[in-house]
Amino acid sequence: MPNSLASIKKSLDSQIGRELKLIVQAGRKKTTERKGTLTETYPAVFVVELDKSENAVDRVSFNYTDVLTSSVQLEFTEEASLVLN
Repeated sequence: MPNSLASIKKSLDSQIGRELKLIVQAGRKKTTERKGTLTETYPAVFVVELDKSENAVDRVSFNYTDVLTSSVQLEFTEEASLVLN
């Protein structure tokens, strides 16, 4: 598990354009799973473009802190997958 915001950003920078599955904490004992593509990383947030056939919204963004605190888990689906949780 990455232990700093800088290492999370560096890991995500190398994964831009790859498909992933998002597991987002939606409340107490509730999670939401979505599929999409990592499109952009910025100094404080990263952007995921969601599959349009499955979701009402096109894009979502999260803080790197969300990954660090396990509020958001990312599972990359292509070849050698990198799991961040």
